[in-house]
Amino acid sequence: MRVIAGEARGRRLEALPGTEITRPTMDQVKEAMFSIVQFDLPGARVLDLYAGSGQLGIEALSRGRGPVRVPGREPGGREHRDEELQELRRV
Repeated sequence: MRVIAGEARGRRLEALPGTEITRPTMDQVKEAMFSIVQFDLPGARVLDLYAGSGQLGIEALSRGRGPVRVPGREPGGREHRDEELQELRRV
């Protein structure tokens, strides 16, 4: 997985441990989703409700969207997402 656009473009994202838990969104799907909303939602708040690895929320942050919430219930998911978000803030 990787960030496909924005400030963190090309940054690799780690998958959640136990890949049977989540199915990451393919790059083509992320690109299509953000292409559809890119001009409608500048600075919008983002809720990645079924976050898993948090890659959609991280992609939104990279593209300059406003506050992002990435809740989830899978074991170890919160810690994993927090680590990825901390790394993104350093970019």
